[in-house]
Amino acid sequence: MKGIFTALLTPFNSDYSINEKALAELVRFNIDSSINGFYVGGSTGECMLMDAEERKTVFRTVASACDRAVDMIAHVGSISTDEAIELGIEAKKLGYDAISAVAPFYYGFSAEAIKKYYYDIAEAVDMPLFIYNFPAGNGFGLTADMACEMFSKEKRLAGIKHTSNDLFALKQFKQRIDGVTVFNGYDEICLAGLSMGADGAIGSTYNFMGKKFAELYQAFRSGNLELAQRLQDEACEIISVMCKYGVFQCEKEILTLMGIDMGPCRRPFLPLVEEGRKAMAGLINLI
Repeated sequence: MKGIFTALLTPFNSDYSINEKALAELVRFNIDSSINGFYVGGSTGECMLMDAEERKTVFRTVASACDRAVDMIAHVGSISTDEAIELGIEAKKLGYDAISAVAPFYYGFSAEAIKKYYYDIAEAVDMPLFIYNFPAGNGFGLTADMACEMFSKEKRLAGIKHTSNDLFALKQFKQRIDGVTVFNGYDEICLAGLSMGADGAIGSTYNFMGKKFAELYQAFRSGNLELAQRLQDEACEIISVMCKYGVFQCEKEILTLMGIDMGPCRRPFLPLVEEGRKAMAGLINLI
């Protein structure tokens, strides 16, 4: 797997139920934007604000709408190993190409417990597994030494989704682990991650800027760094405005303005303020 993968948002109705129709529309819109794959049910999709059955509904809706047009990675991470396995088995039944999991959080689990969590998921589900390395989100940071040990022991580990500003760690993953696939996480440093060896990128703003990032990726691959830098600068200009008001709320507002009814974010996310709505309307021409 490589290239630009959209970390899919989850559209909700006004009562916070999943809007399956809008989710299918979002999938098709992204496929038409020339992205290479989907990362389904991750942080961007508000997975930690859903129960297991709702997360399975998202998996099913995306798999049906995608119809194998591009690669699909299902995020199954949970504080519970058993729930992660349950979600992984569902993703496998639905034909996903791989699964991914963030490390278990809240209790401050030891490194040994976290390694066992990944080994247990890999063994029970028996399909390619990507470690979701997100230190800012769960307080655990995957080191190169730990990654080397884990990938040498469990051959179903396929790669790492590296959502971190530590690009030296990204480089070490690529240099020290044979055949590992590493995706850059933060959208604002997509080009930097590619320059340090990332095979692609997984991002939330790709939901509406898929074409821009797909073009950035191709420009980088062809050696047109001037174009790649210009596209990254354009994306960063948009992202910097979104950060003032709440990134997920802004992404949903932009897509709603573009014709896909995304609805609200689930509580405790706050609604987008009126000033933010006006700012998002002003960004449409930059996308």
